[in-house]
Amino acid sequence: MFKRPFHRIVITGVGLTAPNGNTLTEFRANLLAGKAAIQRIDMRYMGPVLAGICDFDATRYQSRKEIRNGTRAGSIAVYCAHEAVKDSQLDWDSVDKSRVGIYVGTTEHGNVETENEIFNISQFNYDTKYWTHHHNPRTVANNPAGEVSINLKITGPHYCIGAACAAGNAGLIQGFQMLQLNEVDVAIAGGVSESVRAFGIFAGFKSQGALAEHPDPNKASRPFDRDRNGIVVSEGGCLYILERLEDAQKRGAPILGEIVGYAINSDAFDTVLPYSERQRECVELALRKAKMQPGDIDIVNTHATSTPQGDTQECIALREVFADTDTCFNNTKSFIGHAMGAAGALELAGNLPSFDDNRVHPTINVENLDPECKLNNLVLNQAIDRPSIRTILNTSFGMLGINSVLIVKKFTP
Repeated sequence: MFKRPFHRIVITGVGLTAPNGNTLTEFRANLLAGKAAIQRIDMRYMGPVLAGICDFDATRYQSRKEIRNGTRAGSIAVYCAHEAVKDSQLDWDSVDKSRVGIYVGTTEHGNVETENEIFNISQFNYDTKYWTHHHNPRTVANNPAGEVSINLKITGPHYCIGAACAAGNAGLIQGFQMLQLNEVDVAIAGGVSESVRAFGIFAGFKSQGALAEHPDPNKASRPFDRDRNGIVVSEGGCLYILERLEDAQKRGAPILGEIVGYAINSDAFDTVLPYSERQRECVELALRKAKMQPGDIDIVNTHATSTPQGDTQECIALREVFADTDTCFNNTKSFIGHAMGAAGALELAGNLPSFDDNRVHPTINVENLDPECKLNNLVLNQAIDRPSIRTILNTSFGMLGINSVLIVKKFTP
């Protein structure tokens, strides 16, 4: 049914910013060390809330005017794109910019800017003459990808992929597909999020009973724990350089991994409630496309967001697929919270170095494992070593019932 792609697609660069790291090296070190980075911030109309905040230098690649006129998501995307290009060792000046595509997954866009403008004109009796003329380019759906295009002078296609919290994987899948179709020679792909700037995100989760709280911010995000009580909203971004293998080898590029399987499907069930049966089907579809069996997977990075029902439903799906395997399971949100559109891309990045160090980073903050979240080889609270790690399966699920799975393999010629 599924034919192996004619082109092998490989990862040659990663650029990221997360609450606990602004490079893959720093991010990975903190994951292995069990170092979370959640803080309490003041949110308009709500007071103190818990959030994961990035601390990167936006002025490294943008002028202060560009930062002021653009968006936080745009600045995150620009930073990650530059870092990914640098990591890939591409000779950027000689790259044909018309053959570069930008595919950025987002959960939502425009909320932050609209909320800020409404608040601003409320100080002037809602007189719209105080509404900024920057509002429209800030809020169009392609904004983060477009800011990268302008900043890096890329004239190939750019757009954002709206896929709720499955968007990070969806951005990578889109880049993979465009390389397969020979539409581009280089894909900048992944996901970004500026969600911590929007009170509506926090208020919505709070109304849903899904906003985390804990006296210690760094223990608030606790997937699989019996006492978990919701999501920690975070910002972040992770963009990758994807290339066809023959192009990467021709220039002697570093190869961090090879995308060998993927799947996206829909629950057709509920706007917010997860559905384990469709999640299972998505994982199985990705495995079939990769021509792999469940036992071929060494690490599953779980989507689990620390909500009672979400974690349980995912574990049901994973137990059904990976019963009687030696597969390890971990979770990255326990460190950084839920980075929404960036989540899948960031979480995959945090596991990629396992191909070199053969270590599995843990899920932290699990003090009392929920029996309904029991998984064989669930790595808890401390990293473990494995004899060999050759495959990673990354799950990301989102509202309106969108599911995505990506499988990456250690590169072998």
